[in-house]
Amino acid sequence: MEAFKTLIWIINIISALAVIVLVLLQHGKGADAGATFGSGSGSAQGVFGSAGNANFLSRSTAIAATFFFATCMAMVYIHTHSNKHGLDFSDVKQTQQAPKPATPAQNNTTPVAPNPQQQ
Repeated sequence: MEAFKTLIWIINIISALAVIVLVLLQHGKGADAGATFGSGSGSAQGVFGSAGNANFLSRSTAIAATFFFATCMAMVYIHTHSNKHGLDFSDVKQTQQAPKPATPAQNNTTPVAPNPQQQ
């Protein structure tokens, strides 16, 4: 089961990095907004881009995001259905005794404040 969890973690991290890189590589739809407004086309389609037009980067981003979402849901399912939650220190055995706190000195003399010097 631990190997399966590790595999899901690896796929999750790779897909997260892929989503980040692919989003940063894409050309923004509003990047040509200034040229579109000046060109005389009054439709919002020219500004915001076509919804049906998907290139390699946008499809790859969607696939990586799907893998990321699926691995996140798999990790949630595995964690909620496992018997072991969090760290368990109930059966830890100490190999060395803890040091005892230092005891104060036996003579109970209190320090005396110095007398103020008279001029």
